[in-house]
Amino acid sequence: MLKHFFMLCSGVDADIIKGCSNGEQNKYAGIGATVFFTAVMAFIASSYALFTVFDNAFIAVGFGLVWGLLIFNLDRFIVSTIKKRERFFDEFIQATPRIILAVIIAIVISKPLEIKIFEKEINTVLLKEKNEMLLTNKKQVANYFQSDLDKNKAQIDSLKSDILKKEKEVNDLYSVYITEAEGTTGTKKLGKGPVYKEKREKHDAALQDLATLKTTNQAKITDLEAKAKTLQADLDKKVTETQPIIEGFDGLMARINALNKLPFLPSFFIMLLFLAIETSPIIAKLLSPKSEYDFKQEDNEMGIKNMLVQNRYQSELQKKTDAEIYDKVYADIKEDKELYNYKKKSAVELLKLQADGFVEKQKKSI
Repeated sequence: MLKHFFMLCSGVDADIIKGCSNGEQNKYAGIGATVFFTAVMAFIASSYALFTVFDNAFIAVGFGLVWGLLIFNLDRFIVSTIKKRERFFDEFIQATPRIILAVIIAIVISKPLEIKIFEKEINTVLLKEKNEMLLTNKKQVANYFQSDLDKNKAQIDSLKSDILKKEKEVNDLYSVYITEAEGTTGTKKLGKGPVYKEKREKHDAALQDLATLKTTNQAKITDLEAKAKTLQADLDKKVTETQPIIEGFDGLMARINALNKLPFLPSFFIMLLFLAIETSPIIAKLLSPKSEYDFKQEDNEMGIKNMLVQNRYQSELQKKTDAEIYDKVYADIKEDKELYNYKKKSAVELLKLQADGFVEKQKKSI
């Protein structure tokens, strides 16, 4: 049962292979087994690849099954359409497009399995890339908000600087009126005279302005600090929102790119393995000599070709014979006087009717 199934997988003619030797049947069963297991590997590879895309096992298995059946059908077609020729070069020319197709299929099948085999190494590469992307993203988001943050900070610093300048001015005025009272500067008269009072009033006015300035600027500083906190919160929120996108950076394309950053040889040898598996049925048919199945298949095809040639010859001969017979028949009819007189009578009647009809049209037009 299994042997029969594998022979069907090889695409052989069931009626022909039944009459072949056991060894010939085993040969094609082996080719069919290769075709079948290649399709199984294609199913596994595509299911894994699609799972990394959809994150849904049912969708991945469904599409993987379709892909596996497609690969199975292609491989079966490739193997079954290669026929033995009289010269190896003719066989090779015939097989070249099929070999190219087999190479493409092997590469497509091997890539997802390579990704699974080197999954740990790929995860390491992806982790490094994610960390770099996180740092870059934070810098980009920070740069986006930086101008507003810098402007806000500059305004706060300016307001604080105005308060400090006013405080220095008040302190200077305080020193002036105190030293005036002590008699060490200004009029250098000890006591609280008119000049002292004037300087004291100037200090008190500046002190009042300082109090007003502090109240006004502090309210502005409080608003600006609240705005700075809002900007910082928006910055943190933006970073938080973009982090899941970066964390999800492990799709099929990302893994393929990460695989390409790993050493080339291990991945290359795995691809060669699948290439050998995929092309082995074709190579086997090319290298093997003409066998019992090939001779029987050629004999059947030759019989069909001969029958077609005979049918075509008979059809041409029948057409030629019919033409000669009809030529002779119409030649005999041409000499028949009775038929001539009958056709002449009919023609005369038709001409009379045409003439009468023409006269009637001319009368109506007058």
